[in-house]
Amino acid sequence: MNIGRIARTWSLGSVAVALLATSVPALAQDNGEEMRIRRLEQEVKALQRKVFPGADGRYFEPEISATPNTGTTTAPTNSTTAVTDILARLDALEAQLQRQTAQNEENANTLRVLGERIAVLEGGAVKPAVATNTAPATETIVSPSNNAVNTNVDKMTGNAPPAKPATGPSAERLAAVQAIAKPQTDDAGDDEYSYGFRLWNAGFFPEAAQQLTMFVEKYPKHSRISYGRNLLGRAYLDDGKAREAAPWFLKNYQSDKQGARAGDSLLYLAEAMIQLKDTKRACIALAEFSETYPALATGRLASDYAARRDKVKCG
Repeated sequence: MNIGRIARTWSLGSVAVALLATSVPALAQDNGEEMRIRRLEQEVKALQRKVFPGADGRYFEPEISATPNTGTTTAPTNSTTAVTDILARLDALEAQLQRQTAQNEENANTLRVLGERIAVLEGGAVKPAVATNTAPATETIVSPSNNAVNTNVDKMTGNAPPAKPATGPSAERLAAVQAIAKPQTDDAGDDEYSYGFRLWNAGFFPEAAQQLTMFVEKYPKHSRISYGRNLLGRAYLDDGKAREAAPWFLKNYQSDKQGARAGDSLLYLAEAMIQLKDTKRACIALAEFSETYPALATGRLASDYAARRDKVKCG
């Protein structure tokens, strides 16, 4: 064998052995680094699951148990949230408020009933004695000097005397009343008022009062309501019933001071007080009339106003 050839072969084998010997430590080192990286990744994931627990699916419970050597995990426990507690407290407050509101309404109703009883005990309310037994509410009259409430209608007119037993109208009167035709137009309210006016104009004052009472009760918002209340008062006044007439005059004036017959009612209220010999309140009504309706006092109702002024002496 050629000595040179043998030497080269030996040299190549030595180099291969050397290379093999050097590659083993390198491979082992690479495996160790990879294991360390995997272990670090697992620890980071476990840390994420510990720091960010939740039920949204993004994270899971940590693989490492909070209790050593148990091999189990501890699930979070549910508790009442702050929002739930606030809602419960709001429900309780709402229920308490409802109870308090109901109690306040009961107290207000009790006070109202007591006030009505006191008013009845002090003087009672004046009611026009009509066939339907209805009457306007208690009214007040305003003094022109200070524009303050002076008195109420029960003190102004007193209590109505006991009603006398009514006797039926005669056949002649019934026939005369039936002879007065009732209008039949598209305005039922105006028909009722016009029929009452015809009865009053014919001198059938009780029948007119009954008809006009029905009108003012059934059509309180009608354009003729100011005429109706005023004429109802006049029907009583012309029938010699000043005490029953006064509340209607006062109601018509105070319900709508700009009404078509509000000024007339105030002047007729003074007339009713004159007939009741209540000079003080007659003067109050006349002074209120001249102050509120100066155009009527010097115009359409000038003569009526002067006639009432001549009947009383006002300071």
